[in-house]
Amino acid sequence: MNPSHMNAGAPVSPRHGSMADWLRAKTGGGLVGTLAMALVIIIFALIIFGPLTNMLLWAVTERWYFPHTFPMQYGFEFWHRVFKPTGTAWLSLQYSLVIAVLTVMFCLALAVPAGYALARLRLPARSLILLLFLVPQAFPNIPVHINIARLFYEFGWHGTVPAVVLVHTLHGMVYAVWISTAAFSAVDPECEAAARDIGAGPIRTFFTISLPSAFPGLIASGIFVFLESLDEFTGTYFVGAPEITTLPMLMFRAGMEGNYQIASITALLLLVPSVLFMFVVERFLKADVLAGVGR
Repeated sequence: MNPSHMNAGAPVSPRHGSMADWLRAKTGGGLVGTLAMALVIIIFALIIFGPLTNMLLWAVTERWYFPHTFPMQYGFEFWHRVFKPTGTAWLSLQYSLVIAVLTVMFCLALAVPAGYALARLRLPARSLILLLFLVPQAFPNIPVHINIARLFYEFGWHGTVPAVVLVHTLHGMVYAVWISTAAFSAVDPECEAAARDIGAGPIRTFFTISLPSAFPGLIASGIFVFLESLDEFTGTYFVGAPEITTLPMLMFRAGMEGNYQIASITALLLLVPSVLFMFVVERFLKADVLAGVGR
């Protein structure tokens, strides 16, 4: 008997088929199945694009009051307020970029040797060491940052860029170390052995073979750290405010004051680099590197 006829009436499992196939099997196909699929697609589209659409509307709105469904007046007056030379957005943007770049440099300076050691050396309790970098993510951020802020107050570091960079580094190290370890693990050991066989020392082998081969993964690691730092709010609020105001803090303050136009414009400024860098990450972070994360 033809196997295709044996399975013709069997229900489609969502594990082995697409969601559309599973939904079509559950609804019996036809008009009902088509309407059900359309409804599911619409719901998912509203969940994903609804908040983004609302944010885009507020970014170009000048007047929008209840009970009007849509804005009563569109314009770019609030964009002018955000980007005017005397505004605080430019200073907040500068703070955000400087802190994010310094955080990336600091994280990679620590993560590259740590990742290479975890990938190549037979370290005891290697899995435990990797797990320790997840500890800052396992505890609530607010009590941790409050205690860090108290320590920085005692040392006179509160409200300084280095203090904010240290707090951001605490969150960024998990991305930096884990992805760096995976990137060095994906490097072919035979290439390193071949370099050693023709007379290259350990340092030269690292800089000519290991580091260039792992460079795409390190780029992706730096991008994740950059985006994490760019969007970080809680640590900056407790350690840097009011001397240092980044874009997330400016967005929070505008939202609390009910100035949704300024908050939406600031959110767009944070969204654009995230979307652009995700395309870069997709290009550099290959499947073999992803498969080695956490191993």
